[in-house]
Amino acid sequence: MSEPSRTPTRIRPMRAADADPVLAVYQAGLDGGQASFETEAPRWAAFDAARHPDHRYVAVDPADQVLGWVAVSPVSSRPVYAGVVEHSVYVAPRAAGRGVGRALLTTLIESTEAAGIWTIQSGVFPENAASLAVHRAVGFRVVGVRERVGQHRGRWRDVVLIERRSPRIG
Repeated sequence: MSEPSRTPTRIRPMRAADADPVLAVYQAGLDGGQASFETEAPRWAAFDAARHPDHRYVAVDPADQVLGWVAVSPVSSRPVYAGVVEHSVYVAPRAAGRGVGRALLTTLIESTEAAGIWTIQSGVFPENAASLAVHRAVGFRVVGVRERVGQHRGRWRDVVLIERRSPRIG
């Protein structure tokens, strides 16, 4: 079987006009059952309020159709954690395996490092091998596993904690 062709993508800042396609990609990821404990994407107002406005990006095809997105949220309001964020990255099923997630993560890393953020972290279900692989490819490492941390669709799930520490900051 041949590898899927790379989708020509452009990464640009996320805008409010992207709300519907961003939330649709989010919901598709949630429907797949391997992306989050959440089962329903939030409304745009909640999504927008929870994520840092300077570190949100979408990958788009040549027709400017959203193929995926990445965004960060602060982990704490305490000043000592100002350089630590938690991120989410979602890729539309039609764009899976085509480098979209890697392009989004690479852009996010450049953006956060330029802003003085030294740690990007997240939690990934261990069954989400594709996500773990793309994160590893851009410099994330596993820092631990939270076993049976929560129930998802009636079963206990583990979460792999990953982080990327900037080699340039801290």
